[in-house]
Amino acid sequence: MRMSRADKFYVVSGEEIKAGKVVDVYFERTMQILKAKGLQDKRVVMEVAARSLSKGSWGILAGVEEVIRLLEGRNVNVYSLEDGSLLRPKIPVMRIEGPYGEFGELETSILGFLCSMSGVASMSARVKFAAGDKPVVNFGIRRNHPAISLAIERASLIGGVDGSSGILLRELGFQPVGTMPHAMIIVFGDQITAWKAYDEVMPEDVPRIALVDTFYDEKTEALMAAEALGERLYGVRLDTPKSRRGNMSEIIREVRWELDIRGYRHVKIFVSGGLDEYSVKEFSEAGADAFGVGTSIVGAKPIDFGMDIVEVEGEPIAKRGIKAGAKDLYFCEEDLTYEVVPKGAKPPRCPRCGREMKLAYKKFLDKGKITEGFRDLKEINERTKALLKKLRELGEDL
Repeated sequence: MRMSRADKFYVVSGEEIKAGKVVDVYFERTMQILKAKGLQDKRVVMEVAARSLSKGSWGILAGVEEVIRLLEGRNVNVYSLEDGSLLRPKIPVMRIEGPYGEFGELETSILGFLCSMSGVASMSARVKFAAGDKPVVNFGIRRNHPAISLAIERASLIGGVDGSSGILLRELGFQPVGTMPHAMIIVFGDQITAWKAYDEVMPEDVPRIALVDTFYDEKTEALMAAEALGERLYGVRLDTPKSRRGNMSEIIREVRWELDIRGYRHVKIFVSGGLDEYSVKEFSEAGADAFGVGTSIVGAKPIDFGMDIVEVEGEPIAKRGIKAGAKDLYFCEEDLTYEVVPKGAKPPRCPRCGREMKLAYKKFLDKGKITEGFRDLKEINERTKALLKKLRELGEDL
């Protein structure tokens, strides 16, 4: 019996994406017309740039590896920034060269990868920027379609968070991170029995973090957990909904005070529930030690990338508002600035420090063959954290 789309949860397969089945109808019609008129083999240069960022003056690029996988095997050259690169408005992050018929219909998927994944990575980076050296974990995969959960978690790690909760992360070399749900405590019927069961069953390498707002207030349950588990208690998690929360900064200060005066200074305070970069900054200053952030990361607004022709058969041409001609992109690692120059022009000097800038693009595809390897996700994650630290040192803000 033939399976319907509904039997597969309305999920588009990787094979369908690769075959160009995810396409806006006007691109399909464009290809029909170009083929009918024999114009599909015209060689073009297209550039991808963020027309604007969702928030602030910087972001983090993600989705590049997927784009390269999509274009692999097609007669195109691709020059691009890599995943985890600093994103600024209006700079061309990618240049694609080849016959328009080779990749024109793929624009929908190319932008889909870059817009959505860069939105998640950029929001993740903003939250991590606000938290500084304190851990941030992505708890948001329940807020999005499960078919794209791993892609979203990967993008959040590209953005610099310290972990995520989905168990499929093991395939990417990361151990999933999590504590316990209210449901477990309610099934047990009381907090202490549930906390002790967690301690008894979980392996020693799993931190003992007790959820402390199920039946009583946060202070009361935090002290109950500390008394129940003693030195084995690593931390307490405050997950109170906003509708019942009150002044969360003061609650954090109160819990910290009560734990400290009773000799439980080793117990960390983990906060989750409706957080964003601004509440993370506020609660960090109040004394929180780590954060679980969900909806604001996985529901991040996509970055507004555009993909535009800038050259046809070697001649510069572009629509209004887009600078014509193929371009190279240069970067100063010291000042985190970009400069755009005509393709082949000599390297510019950084307008801030005067150093000669380095070519930012890597050539990922040469006539459809991959020429540049992809960085390991853990390496990207560490590079993003170093980049965020550099941004703070240079006085950048949220």
